Amino acid sequence: MTRGTYSWEDLRKQARQLENEIDAKLVSFSKLGLGSTPFNNSKSNGESAHLLGENFAFESVSSEIQQLLSKLTDVNSQMTEVSASQAPSAALQHTLQRHRDILQDYTTEFQKTSSHLQSKKEREDLLGSVRRDIDAYKNDSGRNRRTDLYLKENEHLRSSERMVDDQINIAIETKEHIGNQRTNLKRMQARVNDLASRFPVINSVVQRINFRKRRDAIILGSVIGFGCILLLLYSQR
Repeated sequence: MTRGTYSWEDLRKQARQLENEIDAKLVSFSKLGLGSTPFNNSKSNGESAHLLGENFAFESVSSEIQQLLSKLTDVNSQMTEVSASQAPSAALQHTLQRHRDILQDYTTEFQKTSSHLQSKKEREDLLGSVRRDIDAYKNDSGRNRRTDLYLKENEHLRSSERMVDDQINIAIETKEHIGNQRTNLKRMQARVNDLASRFPVINSVVQRINFRKRRDAIILGSVIGFGCILLLLYSQR
């Protein structure tokens, strides 16, 4: 369209035609938000295809409205140029201002609807991502439970192995300690015997101590045996 080649009336007709087209497109554009499938727990293939179709329609209608608004802006600019070359008229200025207001209203409505639909689309995409993560978790829950059981059983076996190793180490340390005590006792016994052989008095004292120990052991054993016999006789009565 070449500027300055249309009359005022031609430009008014073009403006009204563009305004009618934009109005119809805005109605269709606003219905995209009403026709979208609400997010639910699971989407079928048909619903997914429907949403893909709506996304395509959103981009297509949005592009068409932007082109129409651009054309209407150009027509309004030409109307301003034509009005400047004509005699001043209140009706002409009123008509020109009216078309400018309509253009501004359509532009504002388009931006508002576009922002609302974009926010809704982003929100549904986010919810869809969360739902997919939840579904994936549910699908893997059985496998995860089996894996947890295997890990717990493996940890139990490792704990049992560590416990057995600790007991073995304690037994080895105890054996070494007893061996050291036996060696020390043998050394002490050797020293006592050496002292006894060197000092007869000490040897005599040691023999008396050993004799008393044996005697005390015999007496204690006899008492214990006699007590056991009495207990057996008492229990049989």
